[in-house]
Order: sequence, then C-alpha cells, then structure tokens
Amino acid sequence: MGGYGSGRWYRFVSKRDTVEGQHSVDVRWLGRHNYFPRDGSIRAGTLRWSRGDRETGSIGVVAWPDRLELSYRHRAGGDWQDVRETVRLTYTACNYGGQRPWFVCPAVGCGRRVAVLYGAGRYFLCRHCYGLAYESQSEDMAGRLRDKAQRIRRRLGGSASLIEPFPRKPWGMHWRTYERLQEEAELAGLASLVLAVEDMQRMVGWVDRLGKR
Repeated sequence: MGGYGSGRWYRFVSKRDTVEGQHSVDVRWLGRHNYFPRDGSIRAGTLRWSRGDRETGSIGVVAWPDRLELSYRHRAGGDWQDVRETVRLTYTACNYGGQRPWFVCPAVGCGRRVAVLYGAGRYFLCRHCYGLAYESQSEDMAGRLRDKAQRIRRRLGGSASLIEPFPRKPWGMHWRTYERLQEEAELAGLASLVLAVEDMQRMVGWVDRLGKR
C-alpha cells in the first residue's frame, strides 16, 4: 500500500501552472491601444509587466495587419537567449460592424484562435498548449478531492473528518478493496491539503502586494 510516503499523491494534484502567474500578451489590450489601425500601417512598441513597483519583464512588439512579431530574451539552462516569434492574426466580424482581431496560436499542431498568449516557456503560446489552469480551477480541485476523501470515509462507516482516524475495514469487505479505498482517500486528502496551502500562499502574496502599494 502507498500511503503518505509512497510518492504517488502527486497524481491527484494539478501540477499545471496558472494563467495568473504568467506574462501574457492580450490581443484585446493591443487593439485598445491602437496596435491595429484601420489604415493598415505598422505599429511598434514595448510591453512591460510589473508586480507592485518592480518590473518583472518586457517584450518588443511590431504589429502588421496580418501578424505580430515578438522579440524578447528567454532564459534556458542559466543562459539568456534572444528570441523572435511571429504570431499570425485572424479577424472575425463584430455584431455591430468592424472586425475583431485574434491570435492564431503558433505552436505546431495547434492553430487555435485565442485572445491571449502566455510566456510559460520559450515561446508565447495559448494556455491549452502549456496546460495552464485558472486559479479558480485549482480551488475547485481542492474541494473535489476533499469531497472524495470524505465520501470514502463515510462509505466505510466512519467520520467524514480528515483529522479523525481512518475507519476500520467493514465486516465482509475484501482486504484488497479496503486497502485500495484507504489509499485513494489518504492521497486525495493529502492532495486537497497541498492545494489549499498553495491557495493560502497566493492569498498572502496578494495581501502583501496590496500593502506595499
């Protein structure tokens, strides 16, 4: 049986990073700041990201009517590398006239039409390619895992509280079944605790940043 020390609890935890923790490029923001003028001219500028008063990154942007060129530096293996990435643009008609721009995710085999690209790796790609989740999804996952552990405890005739001793094997249940349920309950309970701690750490970080403003 695995238990807490088995090293297998991680299979229940969403290891994906969240979109909120990444540098991103939003095509809607670019549109509001006139990067796609109606006359079809080329526009260039610099996007900067910051947390509080500290700048955390910047990226050069050159916008053509049909594409966007991003230039930035990416750190890989301790070394900084210059990167130039071209992102194709597509447009859809708006209900009240005009057109709305979209990014076409440049990842090989993707090509999704998206509003935001994320710099979670060497290139800016859509959240699906990087497997990024929203923080609210992490919170939901913690609740589902906790519920699963509690359901198993109640099924075995014990308390739903995760701090109570695990219920004994019911009369007539095979040991193999009981051990499987015990492992699933313990791993799910531990994973829900890990996610809850991560959520608390993010909350503390937000409060700390707000206090420094």
